Amino acid sequence: MTVAAVLLVYAACVGTFGARMLGRARWPARAPLLAIITYLAAAWSVVAALGLAGLTLAVHTTALGGELSDLIGACVLRLRDAYATPGGATAAGLGLTLAAAVLARTALTAVTHLRAVRRQAVQHAQTARLIGRPDAALDAVLVDHEQPAAYCVAGPHPTVILTTAALQTLDPDQVDAVLAHERAHLASHHHRLLAIARIGRQILPFLPLMRDADTQITRLVEMHADDAATATRGTGPLATALVILAAGAGPAPGLAAAATDAVQRIQRLLRPADPLSRVRRQLLGAGAAALALTPVLLALTPAIVALALGRVPAA
Repeated sequence: MTVAAVLLVYAACVGTFGARMLGRARWPARAPLLAIITYLAAAWSVVAALGLAGLTLAVHTTALGGELSDLIGACVLRLRDAYATPGGATAAGLGLTLAAAVLARTALTAVTHLRAVRRQAVQHAQTARLIGRPDAALDAVLVDHEQPAAYCVAGPHPTVILTTAALQTLDPDQVDAVLAHERAHLASHHHRLLAIARIGRQILPFLPLMRDADTQITRLVEMHADDAATATRGTGPLATALVILAAGAGPAPGLAAAATDAVQRIQRLLRPADPLSRVRRQLLGAGAAALALTPVLLALTPAIVALALGRVPAA
């Protein structure tokens, strides 16, 4: 019961105050990918903590550190003892219900979201290829449209899409920078990171951290693509291109070059901050790893203590 309570408190605190702490931090814009990892680690540690809280209510926690046969045996013994103890059946039932609910909601949400996103991406990529024309020199699909826009669609048929107005408005260096930005989205699999964040938000939409993780990761993937696009060609062409493309947003399945926080990103490109030091990166990376592992370590604490005291045989 104590471990389950600690896990529930952890989930509530991280899910509520984690958003405030990460939102106030200034380093994410200097290390977008590390910030994405930190947001995802924090958000999904909340989901894991809720599921493990239910499991520890239903199963004695020392069994979680053993082999599968130990876990199954502990489940049987726990259920038998629960019905012989006043209130035990209620606690075990609540634990099993919570664990099953978290697992079922996560699985159902993930399958539903991924299927919908995949279907939209396939349909849009096919439509773009039908109404547009592939340009081998640009390695993109050109679509006749009076509004300058550039975006990419991931999925089974990853496609970079550029409107003819964008090609006419941007100079060659700017076109190269925009295409590099879109290819960075595809190469870094940003659509998968966004999917993980959005699935988390749909699982626990009432927690501030889950909402902020979705919003912030949408912004951070654009910054990460900006950094990749400007690594070898400078920031000027992309910054100018963002000004031109800011009025044109891509469709829902796509990642558009100027769709998110264009003004902030332009300022970031024109006045780049110093990169984080190696030591600070390592510390922040360790913090993200700690967030991801904390629910598991909390759930296994009784098993670890029992093993250290020699009460449970090593697996």
